[in-house]
Amino acid sequence: MKLSSREQISALAKFRSDKFLTTSFYLNTDKSTMTKKQILLSHKNLLNRNKALLEKMNVSRSKIESLQQDLEKISRFCKENINSHNRTGVAIFSCSKEGFWETFDLPNPPRDRLVFDQNPYVRPLSAILNEHCRICLLTLDRKEAKWYELFMGELSQLDHITGDVPSKVREGGWEGYESKRIERHIATHLHDHFKKVAQLTFNLFKKHGFDWLFLGCKDEYCKEFEPLLHPYLKERLKTRLKAMPSDAPSKILREASILEKKLKDREETEILNRFISELEKGGLATFGLKNTLRSLNRGEVQTLLITRHFSKPGKACPKCGFLFTDDIKCPSCQRKTESHADVIDEAVESAMNKKSQVIHINPPSRLSRYGDVGALLRYKT
Repeated sequence: MKLSSREQISALAKFRSDKFLTTSFYLNTDKSTMTKKQILLSHKNLLNRNKALLEKMNVSRSKIESLQQDLEKISRFCKENINSHNRTGVAIFSCSKEGFWETFDLPNPPRDRLVFDQNPYVRPLSAILNEHCRICLLTLDRKEAKWYELFMGELSQLDHITGDVPSKVREGGWEGYESKRIERHIATHLHDHFKKVAQLTFNLFKKHGFDWLFLGCKDEYCKEFEPLLHPYLKERLKTRLKAMPSDAPSKILREASILEKKLKDREETEILNRFISELEKGGLATFGLKNTLRSLNRGEVQTLLITRHFSKPGKACPKCGFLFTDDIKCPSCQRKTESHADVIDEAVESAMNKKSQVIHINPPSRLSRYGDVGALLRYKT
């Protein structure tokens, strides 16, 4: 299955076995940087290290047996599929004793990792999705319009129309009156063409729900076309493309990918600036693992900020789901908390369940000064 939405991650994160542990396996399969032999060796070394770790784990024999079966199934899957695998990464989630098995093809190479825990380790999936927006690319001229979707580095054409706008004519007729009448006729056709394109763009937005809109057309047409866009589309209009409808998709993909990277970098800088500004004035922000988990438990978090690959062990209440750094008992329900290898992963899952935004910040960044984790808040209690 190809990773394509946060709904996939949320559904995966809901799996939990009360009797057994889940194995989460991530492997870099980028053949542009490694040979097939190197990829298979990485997979083999990762599995062997964790097979040795299993013998030292202080858990029941049935849990060990389930994890051993997971590793055998993952090894068999990799040997059978890596040679034909054409994506840059793979993620596998297994709990053999519960009959649970999920695989995802990844558009970005993950860090090789294997985790045994109560829940699937979903944080790397969230980080990958965070790097990509679903973008509609509209290229437009007086005769034609083409729509493309760019998502996770792949370009696909959504729609294509040709208009019936008449060509321009030379001045003629008695004192130019005929020429002016024809110009008005052409302008009306052009306006109708732009209105049709604007409506079709809104229809595509309702169907595909893209995050951003990139527009490629001449400046003279932009001035007339942009006011015709629905307000929802105006909010998502991020930049202009130099591309035209006649350009090859490969050229459009190259230009749009560069613009997407620049916009994501700018977005990251802006949200960090906002976060630090709120902290400095004592506003709606908090930082550090303990404070951030407390705000997340209270439902205060609007946007969770995490340094990419930052992880810390922690605790979670099995009843209410509250997260802690080291509390032995949940202050809310007095239940004994459970240990988790990475409480940051649990925080990502909790934030998604509460409809909070999760932003993974690439290091080095100013977030490191604040404990590598923080949050912008909806409110403070």
